[in-house]
Amino acid sequence: MARFLWLAALFAASTVFAYAGSPDAWIAGDRPSAQARQLVQILTNAGELGLRPQDYSAAALAAAAESLQRGAASAELQRFDADLSSAAQRLIHDLHFGRVDPRTAGFELPATRAPFDMNAAVARLARADDLSVALSAVEPPFYHYTLLKTALRRYRHLAEDASLTRLPKPTARSVKPGEPYAGAAALRRLLFELGDLPAAQGDSATLDPALAAALARFQRRHGLTADGTLGQKTFAALTTPLSQRVHQIELTLERWRWLPLFTTPPIIVNIPQFRLFAFHTLDDRAASIMQMDVIVGQTYAHTRTPVFVGDLRTVIFRPYWDVPRSITVKEMLPQIRRNAGYLQRNHLELVEGEGDASPVRAPTPQAIAALEAGRLRLRQRPGEDNALGLVKFMFPNSHNVYMHSTPAHQLFAQARRAFSHGCIRVSEPVKLAEFVLRGAAPVWDEARIKQAMRGADNQRVSLKQPVRVMILYGTVLATEGGPILFFDDLYGLDRQLERLLQTAKPAAPKAHRLGYDRPHS
Repeated sequence: MARFLWLAALFAASTVFAYAGSPDAWIAGDRPSAQARQLVQILTNAGELGLRPQDYSAAALAAAAESLQRGAASAELQRFDADLSSAAQRLIHDLHFGRVDPRTAGFELPATRAPFDMNAAVARLARADDLSVALSAVEPPFYHYTLLKTALRRYRHLAEDASLTRLPKPTARSVKPGEPYAGAAALRRLLFELGDLPAAQGDSATLDPALAAALARFQRRHGLTADGTLGQKTFAALTTPLSQRVHQIELTLERWRWLPLFTTPPIIVNIPQFRLFAFHTLDDRAASIMQMDVIVGQTYAHTRTPVFVGDLRTVIFRPYWDVPRSITVKEMLPQIRRNAGYLQRNHLELVEGEGDASPVRAPTPQAIAALEAGRLRLRQRPGEDNALGLVKFMFPNSHNVYMHSTPAHQLFAQARRAFSHGCIRVSEPVKLAEFVLRGAAPVWDEARIKQAMRGADNQRVSLKQPVRVMILYGTVLATEGGPILFFDDLYGLDRQLERLLQTAKPAAPKAHRLGYDRPHS
């Protein structure tokens, strides 16, 4: 009777795959093979990979494997073999491609990936001595993806103790270093478990120096001002359930699985981190990555920095700023009408035509009416106060988003840097220009770049080879040194992806086809 129950459960829960591999791949004699038992265990523990065991009929397969281990009829073994192959395909697919189409989550990536033979992957898995090692070969080969999987296991363990994040709320608006706090012991325990406090020793009921230093480390890891003060934002981060941190890691792992392999060293901007990473090699190790702070788009729907991929082809020194139509109409036209000197004071001019050499028109009432009607455009002349700063990095895209310097250097002192209308402002433009222009002739070194930025003319330089730019969104980063960095869900994209994953059906790729397209969820 037990066998009929698990057969019914498998029939109800499994998605049928067109598996064209060898029959009885998971059978040894008259019972499941050692590899089958390994795979069932991996499916049961799919949560350790950031996946859901129920998507692979793990419970039913585990019951079947246990029942069949005592020997079974051929029909039952064949049914188990087919269902386990189906689950293996779903698992391999989800680890290699992710569970949802990134385009449904607002991530503009190419629709196809490199050729991938699903049948061969399942066959290799069925023959492997160590299935965990074999599965890792189909996952993203990025080192920081592997680090994040390790972080997931650790945080899943921490999340088992829900009491860790239950801290008493401070009676004052904030608790500064040296001041008393009733939850000092609980805070000390939490920061020790998270790795921010080297040792959980001491029984002081205050934010003593060691505890304040640990709190500052926690703040730094969570994108907060690292002042060692227990304020409202810090308290909210400390009391965020660790199960929610687990979800953040799972969502970021999903996004890593969407990424294509790097064919050239890329530039990556992680929006919630306000950070840029420029790769000198294809290896994603910290030693080969140049990093700098960035400013990204504000959180309003129309000013968010989009998530997409482009190719950087041109560097423009002393750029004009072509004021976007929306900013012209909503923000600048009212100022122009109120103040006759607004255009001159802000080095703005009315231009007819699209190119940099287009004729400039005097700001007559007729010209301002033409600007309002869209027949003229507004631009800002190059200079120290230009909104784009002294250099712009162009990677053509439908969003008209690019990277540039900025005259508002003071904004980089803020921990939360969502200030732009969507473009990405870089903190070290000279360093980035030297990076993207490496290999160009004549040589663009620091001195020449600074000279071009201070020169009198607008200057365009084409790159010898395009540089892939990936504007990404991940709210967790596992570092090589050990600390796990968490960032706010700035644009609510984690919540959106979580909804998609909750409603997504287990994927059913066409297993017989090489290089199949990423399926829509």
